[in-house]
Amino acid sequence: MSPSPPLAGRRIRAAVIGTGAIARGSHLPALAQLAAEGETEVVAAVDIDAAAAEAFRAQGGIAHAYTDLERMLAEQRPDLVAICTPPTLHREQSVAALRAGAWVWCEKPPVPTLADYDAVVAEEGTRSGPYSSIVFQHRFGSGSDHVRRLLAERAMGRPLVAHCQTTWYRDPAYYAVPWRGRWQTEGGGPAMGHGIHQMDLLLDLLGPWSEVRAMAGRLVHDVETEDVSTALVRFENGAMSTIVNSVLSPDEVSRIRIDCEDATVELTHLYGHSNANWRITPARHVPAERAAAWQDFGLDVPSSHLAQLRSLVASMRAGERPRGSGADGRTSLELISALYKSAFTDVTVKRGEIGPGDPFYTALHGGAPGWAPGDASAVRPAGVTVGAREVSA
Repeated sequence: MSPSPPLAGRRIRAAVIGTGAIARGSHLPALAQLAAEGETEVVAAVDIDAAAAEAFRAQGGIAHAYTDLERMLAEQRPDLVAICTPPTLHREQSVAALRAGAWVWCEKPPVPTLADYDAVVAEEGTRSGPYSSIVFQHRFGSGSDHVRRLLAERAMGRPLVAHCQTTWYRDPAYYAVPWRGRWQTEGGGPAMGHGIHQMDLLLDLLGPWSEVRAMAGRLVHDVETEDVSTALVRFENGAMSTIVNSVLSPDEVSRIRIDCEDATVELTHLYGHSNANWRITPARHVPAERAAAWQDFGLDVPSSHLAQLRSLVASMRAGERPRGSGADGRTSLELISALYKSAFTDVTVKRGEIGPGDPFYTALHGGAPGWAPGDASAVRPAGVTVGAREVSA
């Protein structure tokens, strides 16, 4: 593995892999803002579609466009690679970038399985990088920073009860895209591809989980994966949470609620949050002066790719592991893997039990009857899930 080049006193050379909507709408603007501040420069864009790569290059004022990742890595030697491709490509592309000495910032879902994630981490540098981090932008911003601090300090007492909700709506046209709704190419359904952001933020706020019990179903869409799931999660600190992930919900919302001994914290938004999306309601016994201190969220910094990129660049310059990488980046993928295992096998799953030798370590469907790709016993909509089984409505 090539050592990371020194970054002091110069711009970080970045490359973008995959030039679709998330690259155009989120990564490029974030990189452009930091470029305006003298922190970064985008030196290359890569896409298997030459016309798409060239259009992206022109849009961003980027010097080079490529259709070959390995060639770009060899010729441009970027410090940072932003991966914006479908999940099935993330492992191979992350490993290639790390072996070339580049840090990685990979869109969610990170990789399709825990086995893939561990394979990527195994390619990281042992001291001062390069490291591979996941795009979990909902962790970042002034609102989540403030609430995380209050919870860590037990300012509102112990957290007791939580609710995590990602109830979105996706129509059949959404699943007409060939790689969606399939285990091999998307990795999972709404638990993996949609709810992962709110679940990751919940874990970032509450800390390690200890066990999960879940159900999943295909109620509307003709897909391999689920289109709705529910779960009960116990945390190491004793708190208990419900989690709902859906793509069947016309009134779309993303929500986290945490009830502590002395206050309830709520976040209600859709695809991103600012200070105004958070609400803290004190218990009746809390003195007004104490409750007032909880309301000071500081300067409003919305959650965004830009907020996370700033943090990542600071970690790169310090040669430190960034948030959302290593064990910290793995925690939400492990919970999702356990959620699927519980739903498909009708058992309670404990943190740490899914490892090499477990079928859910190498495939989120775990080869479970009714869920494995091509399984003739799979029940298509409309159906009702009961434990790990579906029966016709």
